[in-house]
Amino acid sequence: QVLLVESGGGLVQPGGSLRLSCAASGSIFSSRTMAWYRQPTGKGREWVASITAGGSTNYMDSVKGRFTISKDNASNTVYLQMNSLKPEDTAVYYCNSVPAKTTYWGQGTQVTVSS
Repeated sequence: QVLLVESGGGLVQPGGSLRLSCAASGSIFSSRTMAWYRQPTGKGREWVASITAGGSTNYMDSVKGRFTISKDNASNTVYLQMNSLKPEDTAVYYCNSVPAKTTYWGQGTQVTVSS
């Protein structure tokens, strides 16, 4: 069974940066498209960014130019570099595959953007 563990969240001021990490217990990144999702309090979960097995990336419009998804197959880790953070980026961030697998959802990591 694959376990995904997210980390790197925290409290940051508007305009600040954070780097999220998603570590997998198995070697799945080399064969699957992986993504970051987020869920603001009281709202549904939404897709943020994805990276294919070959390394192609895609982003939701509101984060283009600010967020960068990357991965390291050797360490089974996916990253999300978030720059120029805005209050509307506040959410719990999760990683999962595309399409998402129910059994892959982890605890997520909280990102709070506030002054």
